[in-house]
Amino acid sequence: MNLVSFGSAFSSPAFWLAVIQIIWINILLSGDNAVVIALACRDLPARRRVWGMAIGAGVAAVLRIVFTGMIASLMQLPYLKIAGGLALFYIAARLLLPDEPDTTETEAVHHLWRAVRIVAVADIVMSLDNVIAIAAASGGDWTLLVLGLAISIPLIVAGAALIMSLLDRFPILIWAGAGLLGWIAGEVIATDTVAAGYLAHAYGDSVAHWVEYASAAVGAVLVLSVGGLWRRSRLESEV
Repeated sequence: MNLVSFGSAFSSPAFWLAVIQIIWINILLSGDNAVVIALACRDLPARRRVWGMAIGAGVAAVLRIVFTGMIASLMQLPYLKIAGGLALFYIAARLLLPDEPDTTETEAVHHLWRAVRIVAVADIVMSLDNVIAIAAASGGDWTLLVLGLAISIPLIVAGAALIMSLLDRFPILIWAGAGLLGWIAGEVIATDTVAAGYLAHAYGDSVAHWVEYASAAVGAVLVLSVGGLWRRSRLESEV
């Protein structure tokens, strides 16, 4: 794109309408990302929470840009979603564990980057399907894609900050958030090309659809059960 066409694109109402569409789609599809960011950053010191949320949201946006260029091949890889769902299951259960308070600057930095890694891995899993809508809205225009997702970052951070304030006031929501991630993990596993293809071929699309819901429910229950036992074991070992 030369400078003339680049400038004319910015002055086009259609261009900005597409940017708004990408922002809106990203906000609608980033609720689970905001939950992950809030859960991962909730135990960070107050002054590092903003950094954790901002970097986490930035990583999420960059990953969505990368995935948009790879989505056609990624979505067809067998067992990819099964592996991703298992990783997300581990993350969801891990987020129920209490963090030890930071005693040194090194520990604080370590916890910050651990939170960023959690957000990155979770977003890789949860973005496999979501980027399809973003890619469709951008129509292959990388300027649209980058600008729309960049503008979305502060909105995702604001959503994560709101969720984090609710987690501080209502700790039970931590369990609800972990359960939500478990639900998503079960759903991701059930929609893998291998699993979904086998179920649809053997039992029909309607059964495969119900299995998806059942798998999501089982994922939520397992995360809460395993995470709860893991949390209790951690607390007992600290006594």
